[in-house]
Amino acid sequence: MIPSLDLILLIIVLVLSIAAISVKDLLSAAIILGGFSFMMALLWTEMGAVDVAITEASVGAGVSTVFFIAALHHTKRRSKD
Repeated sequence: MIPSLDLILLIIVLVLSIAAISVKDLLSAAIILGGFSFMMALLWTEMGAVDVAITEASVGAGVSTVFFIAALHHTKRRSKD
C-alpha cells in the first residue's frame, strides 16, 4: 500500500460523497455517485481486495448508475426551479 495514494483516494472519496449529498440536481447526484463508486473500487484495489473492487466497479459504478439515470429519465419534474 502506498500511503500517499491512499490519502489522495480518501480525499477524493470524501469530496465526492459531500458533493453527492449537496447538489440539487438528481442527475448530477447520480453521476457523482457513479464516480464515488469508481473511486471506491480504486481504493479497494489499492488495499488488495481485487474481487471486492471488481464487484464495486461493475455493480456500484456500472449497473446502479445506469438504473439511477434510467429512473430519472422516466420521472417528470413538478416545478422548474
